[in-house]
Amino acid sequence: MDLITTPLHDAFAPVAISYVLAAMGLNIHYGYTGLLNFGQAAFAAAGSYAMAVMIVSFGVPFIPAILLGLAASVVLSLVMGVPTLRLRADYLAIVTIAVAEILRLLFSTSFKEYFHARDGVSGFTGTFRSWNPFQDMEGTFLSFSANDLWVMIVGWIIVALVSTLVFLLMRSPWGRVLKSIREDEDAVRSLGKNVYGYKMQALVLGGMIGAMGGFVGALGLASVQPDTFNTDFTFIAFTMLILGGAARVLSPAVGAVLFWGVLSFMSVALSELSDIVPGDLLDSNRIGNIRFAVVGLVLMLLMIYRPQGLFGDRKEIAIDAR
Repeated sequence: MDLITTPLHDAFAPVAISYVLAAMGLNIHYGYTGLLNFGQAAFAAAGSYAMAVMIVSFGVPFIPAILLGLAASVVLSLVMGVPTLRLRADYLAIVTIAVAEILRLLFSTSFKEYFHARDGVSGFTGTFRSWNPFQDMEGTFLSFSANDLWVMIVGWIIVALVSTLVFLLMRSPWGRVLKSIREDEDAVRSLGKNVYGYKMQALVLGGMIGAMGGFVGALGLASVQPDTFNTDFTFIAFTMLILGGAARVLSPAVGAVLFWGVLSFMSVALSELSDIVPGDLLDSNRIGNIRFAVVGLVLMLLMIYRPQGLFGDRKEIAIDAR
């Protein structure tokens, strides 16, 4: 039974939703505009830390704190984009991954009265949980607590709203310009379009969506910790996006659900197998490594035989990196 319930639990949990939104932001950057952002973790960290610190240290109400978190992601987009978006795509990739690591180290070592170093920030979920209609729920659903269920419902509603927004935007003239920039930005520039401005708008929008992912993850864990936002965060989100297929509205959600479901299934299956296999071949310490190795092998085969992902188009993963 655990082989079914545990993957279902993990595939739709608040942490999975956080990655879904991070991948949706990357879809704006990479899938539709061709921007190589290797620091999506920075946007999630900036949004979640701004929200948490504003509530805990300065007593800002929940909704204004969320807005300040989104504003922090906008500022971060400008810091990353202003010096790099006029240059080649690889410069943005270098800057974004560097900024993400700088922020993580900043939150780990500096301003400890606000960020609390590696202990992280907690105590900011009171208002959100007070709105929970499931507070008196008896028992659990798929082992979700009442608070987790509340975060899930709000999180998947946000995913649905963001998906609708992306669907409408990418079928508007604005979205068509973004996709044209991905294909050949010089041609777009020759038509009189402000390529730099469009790139900046895409970076801001994708960063704000990434910050929303940070909000959901923070509310699900009831804490914000710097190690949550290491480089793995961005590359797992990229994996989910590529798995589903870039430049498709629902591909990040499908990729994230499949990724977490398969990863969780492998963990449960290997745990049960460890009761049969001798301990010197398979023990609890090796299960985590083996499951990532198997998932990595599956992804390698996917990239070899279907690099566009499950629902993508091969033509849309080739970006103009000039």
